[in-house]
Amino acid sequence: MQPTVTIKRLGWLAAATIVLGVLIGVGAGLLTLLLYGVEHVLLGYIEGPELSGPFGVPAARRAISVTVGLSIAGIIWYLLRHKTTAVPSVKKAVAGKRMPFWQTIAHVVLQIFIVGSGASIGREVAPRELGAMLAQRFCDLFHIEGVDGIDRRMVVAVAAGAGLGGVYDAPLAGMFFAVEILLVDVTIEKVAFGLGMSAIAAFVAVAIKGHHLFYDITAMQPESTPTLMVFALICGAACGVGGALFRKGSQWAEAHKPTGKAILWQMPLAGLITGLVAIVVPQVMGNGRAAAQLGFSTFIPETAGTAGAMQSASSAAASPWNLLTGGGNVSGSASGGGAGSGMASFWAMLQGGSGPSGSVMNAGFPLSQSNIWMLLGVLALTFVAKALVTLMTIRSGASGGVLQPGIALGSTLGAMLGLVWILMFPTDSVTACALIGAASLLSASQQAPLMAMCLVMELSEAPITFFVPVGMAVATSSLISKWLLSRK
Repeated sequence: MQPTVTIKRLGWLAAATIVLGVLIGVGAGLLTLLLYGVEHVLLGYIEGPELSGPFGVPAARRAISVTVGLSIAGIIWYLLRHKTTAVPSVKKAVAGKRMPFWQTIAHVVLQIFIVGSGASIGREVAPRELGAMLAQRFCDLFHIEGVDGIDRRMVVAVAAGAGLGGVYDAPLAGMFFAVEILLVDVTIEKVAFGLGMSAIAAFVAVAIKGHHLFYDITAMQPESTPTLMVFALICGAACGVGGALFRKGSQWAEAHKPTGKAILWQMPLAGLITGLVAIVVPQVMGNGRAAAQLGFSTFIPETAGTAGAMQSASSAAASPWNLLTGGGNVSGSASGGGAGSGMASFWAMLQGGSGPSGSVMNAGFPLSQSNIWMLLGVLALTFVAKALVTLMTIRSGASGGVLQPGIALGSTLGAMLGLVWILMFPTDSVTACALIGAASLLSASQQAPLMAMCLVMELSEAPITFFVPVGMAVATSSLISKWLLSRK
């Protein structure tokens, strides 16, 4: 039964939109600045368009940072979960479970802290929890309940979505997260309410943290092609399988988290393993931005002219392919033991000791068709390492999200398929294939096609014409993953 629309109801909806939108936007902006601060102190770098991951940070510092970060978080999470009121999930908060104030704040800050220290997990749950907690306090203050608590449930869900929209400057994704995942109910009122609050939160957050392009896809072709539509179907099918497996894995990891003192040794161990893996695969650290950018930055010059794709000097310099072997001017890097040394040794080993000999635009890994198997190997290594380390981090007891890791897995899988695809159809670019893969695997793993499509498109600021192939891939992956997940 739809509630009756009255002037009073519209008034408090408008008030909630503005007040909560501003508060959540401030929170999202401050959480982003906190992330940058933790990265700067523990790892000596700040992620951004020019540096998507801890490339150039000495290997020892990477290992120490993530181990110390998860060790500290393990102690505090043990105390929070066993010595005080536990913080419920956002879904439980929408259903009416109370979110304690200071415990939620500590829970939120811890999530940002471990991501900043290098833990392989998403940071998007933190602003969602903050938004849900603020919404509950807003409803308490103004005695908002509604018929059977429907209005309170809607306000809390929309506020959680606004947290996502604010931290990533993605209002469409924030709105769809609320109505597609939390409420599972799309009405004009909920869409308008959610989009309004997410838009305000995004605007305020940007004013605090600044606007930065999250994913650089400038190496992509300017227009969609008929062959890219065919690729979307193939990639959507593959990502549907991959997304279903990742969803199953994350659910298993969440269900088998330690419930007692085991968290005190399992989280430090997860940090140590992450640090050891990051010696060779530094892009595995953090929420997935660096791993995803590796897929988006896969640029093959031989086919670029046919596809109409171009890569600027600045994009090439910031490419993880360049930074992996120390080819770029990395702020905060140190000689001997940085990210470049670990991956450069790995490259030299695979090349028989010859070492990297990149082109002018890509001074790290030489991106060319002649090295396609090498590129596929690095992408595959990144895909497997990111998936396993993320699941391990969740299994160890850490709290956090899987949206950004899902995008990273989709981007690398899409790039792998794209490298093979452009051998047959050079009118397409690997970057476009990675974009399609990112959206479709995220959709499959979250069972939320509209949210996934909008989040990837907003984070990459992709041309609107690519909504067509991306939408086709998302539809395919969603149906296949739904079918696989429904099987016993």
